[in-house]
Amino acid sequence: MADHSKVVQQEGFLLGWHEGEIEKLLWGAALFATVFVIVTIYAVTNFVEWLNKEPVIKYTIAQPARSEGGKILEKPSTKASGTTAIQCYAPATGEFLGFVNPTTPEGIDRAIEKAQTAQKKWSETSFSKRRQVLKCILAFIMENQDEICKIACLDSGKTMVDASLGEILVTVEKLRWTILHGEKALKPSRRPTNLLMCYKKNTVVYEPLGVVAALVSWNYPLHNLLGPMISAIFAGNGIVVKASENTAWSSGYFTMIVKGALHICGHDPNLVQTVVTWPQTANHLTSHPSISHITFIGSRPVAKMVAASAAKSLTPVVAELGGKDAAIILDSAVKDLPRIIEILLRGTFQAAGQNCIGIERIIACPKVYDKIVLTLEPRIKAMRVGSILDSKPSEHIDMGAMISDASFDRLEKAIQNAVKDGARLLVGGKRLIHTAHRYGHYFQPTLLVDVTREMAIANEECFGPICLVMRAENPEDACMIANSPKIGLGGSIYGDYDYRMDAVIKHLRTGMVAVNDFAAYYAVQLPFGGVDKAGYGRFAGEEGLRGLCNTKALCEDRFGWLGIKTAIPPRIQYPIPDTTKGFEFTKAIIEIGYGVGAKDRWAGIKRVIKNR
Repeated sequence: MADHSKVVQQEGFLLGWHEGEIEKLLWGAALFATVFVIVTIYAVTNFVEWLNKEPVIKYTIAQPARSEGGKILEKPSTKASGTTAIQCYAPATGEFLGFVNPTTPEGIDRAIEKAQTAQKKWSETSFSKRRQVLKCILAFIMENQDEICKIACLDSGKTMVDASLGEILVTVEKLRWTILHGEKALKPSRRPTNLLMCYKKNTVVYEPLGVVAALVSWNYPLHNLLGPMISAIFAGNGIVVKASENTAWSSGYFTMIVKGALHICGHDPNLVQTVVTWPQTANHLTSHPSISHITFIGSRPVAKMVAASAAKSLTPVVAELGGKDAAIILDSAVKDLPRIIEILLRGTFQAAGQNCIGIERIIACPKVYDKIVLTLEPRIKAMRVGSILDSKPSEHIDMGAMISDASFDRLEKAIQNAVKDGARLLVGGKRLIHTAHRYGHYFQPTLLVDVTREMAIANEECFGPICLVMRAENPEDACMIANSPKIGLGGSIYGDYDYRMDAVIKHLRTGMVAVNDFAAYYAVQLPFGGVDKAGYGRFAGEEGLRGLCNTKALCEDRFGWLGIKTAIPPRIQYPIPDTTKGFEFTKAIIEIGYGVGAKDRWAGIKRVIKNR
């Protein structure tokens, strides 16, 4: 028998240890090692199972055909004489890309029917199966970034940097968020009960709607197309997306990214459909009785027509209609201006200003106003405009083309009127005839300062490369200027975190606010949408995903297996034996459930006994 009091070593690291202490140490080490090995094996096994459960399968897609010969259109337009087909061209150069036949009403019917057939089976798939499809899409985009960006640049005129930020980054983030958090957002959620219904359990479940639709704008041809598809299919729906005729050339290729993932994972690729129509035909889609939900991204005049059309079949609509987003610079931001200036430039000129959450107004307080103007002027003058895909390796392009010249007259007139009313035009202000691409749609990067809230240009979305700088007397005045147009999509505020900033955040009437940053809320999948003339409803995040579902409330017996179920008391069973006592009885039940304090509830109990 071991002597637990015997000292084991007279020297060394066990100096002074007794046998009993060493025995305890060894047993403890063995126990720890055993638990560690079991936990590690369990974790590794689960991880391997998770990887094998949703494997990423690679696939390829043929790139869209580009018209041979490189013909340059002298008057580029989506409409061409002698044909009803959509004429596709590169906005940066005027290069003819090809024709796309517009979808007819009959074609829309066929697209919806195909999506309906595929959706019936898809709605029964597990979240794991849906995640696998999204993972395959994510892998494809990450492996083909260069090609995707070039196609987006060719069809919309933007630069590669703008495409990387506005097409790739936001799309892969939406995929990542949905893969990691989508199931949690759509899992059944338990809801509380009350005293009278304590024998019930309450649940909210999120079920697919069926086939939904989206009508998207042209400014981000990849992201605007895939965004609604990602949310729709993860929620178990089929979807028909109407792409803009301005980016019809690339829409088929981008749609194939999703169709390819569905096919390679063993699902029906007809689940997602893309149609390209002339505006007058879109009404057939928006009023279609088989469409369960519509997401619309576009202008306010068109939104009114979409809403009126959807009302015929009582189809709900989420509308995002652009904004007049303000960047408010408080006096306390003066030390941070070098960083802020870079954000203001990127937020204003990203995608040539064709950005629904782009910075449309810079509202600066007195201590920072002049510094901002002095810094912005040389930077905007130095901006280089052109076609990134046609430039030499030694050339560097900061800003690309606009989608068309349709807005040029409106923009030039708004700038001229502002100057007449007292604004100062420091840079640009008109269309640009590019020396190398004379048929491209270019507008000069513009800096207009001393703009006031009464000017028309301060109250309507420009959607172009125009930097407006407005002076505010103090934070309260800045907030009033920001809210003046009532186009509250997003906004940003820069300065120290103090009560002034808190007050501005609280009083900004917008759907989204970024603090000391630009549009950060979109990079983390918060609900996206605005108020007033900026639209209604939300997409993205949990709210957007759930909005594509039938939110079904479920109330069940908690102890039904014990026979505890709702029973109508004899006192109020039809025909009611005594209506006076019946009323007193129901009154007593309500007092028991909702009486204010124990006294009222006790009175209810006595009333029940009296009138039972």
